[in-house]
Amino acid sequence: MAGGGATREVRIEAGRGCLIGQFSAMASPCEILVETSDVDEARQLSELAAAEAWRVEDKFSRYAKDNIIARINSAAGDSIDVDAETASLLDFGNTLYELSDGRFDITSGVLREVWTFDGGDRLPSKEAVKSVLLRVGWHRVDWQSPTLRMEVGMEIDFGGIGKEYTVDRVARQLREASTSSALVNFGGDLAVTRPPTQRHGWHVGIETVSAQGPPAEKVIELRAGALATSGDARRFLLRGGIRYSHILDPRSGWPVKRAPHSITVAADTCTQAGMLSTLAMLEGASAELFLRAEGVRHWCRR
Repeated sequence: MAGGGATREVRIEAGRGCLIGQFSAMASPCEILVETSDVDEARQLSELAAAEAWRVEDKFSRYAKDNIIARINSAAGDSIDVDAETASLLDFGNTLYELSDGRFDITSGVLREVWTFDGGDRLPSKEAVKSVLLRVGWHRVDWQSPTLRMEVGMEIDFGGIGKEYTVDRVARQLREASTSSALVNFGGDLAVTRPPTQRHGWHVGIETVSAQGPPAEKVIELRAGALATSGDARRFLLRGGIRYSHILDPRSGWPVKRAPHSITVAADTCTQAGMLSTLAMLEGASAELFLRAEGVRHWCRR
């Protein structure tokens, strides 16, 4: 999970038939759209959301030096006991590893040591990738809740699941705190707290592809549930006319071949939507087939 670095403040702006709380967390722009004209309510809910987002970020960011992730990653082969929240995320990571046949792996973050997806053309050598792969693999981890032990040099990174997890936590807290409908939007990962009363649904734009022209924005109405998007629109390499996605297969250490540029999935929760969009990306050329088999509403851009 990426760290913040931006000033931690909440700003309130007027929107169309709503008030919008804005702040930054997890290296993403975050918004809380509240169906209310009460500025005090909008600020209270937005500050509640921001506090929870910053709490999760502080606890699970791999950039922090004194949180649970830092303690796990610096254990140097020793066992470490974790709290219940951390254990639940480790269990979820284990589930995704099993569902994806090893394509989703919360120990694969160390591959960033050889890959830099900044739009440039620097590819790592096969030898460099192979060397880092010796420290990748959930199957190498001894996890018996609440005790975790990893081999020296291995790391845990919740970046692939943390934002969607936080969206769901914030949506739940806002639902308990207010009867007003709110849309939680953390960098394009979304959840609705309850159906709005002053409109049919919240208007959400997602990028789509037309065979007749360039990508365009498709607007959908989100009345309930959540959306999550996975993709490489901003993180990729371009070498010899070949675009390399930042979506890496942790079994090989190399980008997934023929993956869509982006996948957006609608589901009951943001965590579910994020899980399905990520697993679909990891399927590469079979992404659409995977999503159709799952029977979920989705949009793919290739």
